Amino acid sequence: MTKAELITGMAKSTGLTKADSERALNSFLAIVKSTIKKEGKLPLAGFGTFVVVNRKARTGRNPQTGKPIQIKASKVVRFRPGKEFKESIA
Repeated sequence: MTKAELITGMAKSTGLTKADSERALNSFLAIVKSTIKKEGKLPLAGFGTFVVVNRKARTGRNPQTGKPIQIKASKVVRFRPGKEFKESIA
């Protein structure tokens, strides 16, 4: 699903205009990003939790040459689905 499709779906289900839906979605995404950056996690009841985890430095392979390369340590965001979310897709 693209962002445009999500905006269209939000507009249809809420009765808002596409412009209002886009502003709401952009606001939500901005809040999610800032909260995760500041607090390191964002739990959404009934949906799941976004968590920042540290990925260690590791050795990988260049797929074109097969030669080993060093991959730097980094921070990544992981999503852990909540119980209700898991049950809704089962």
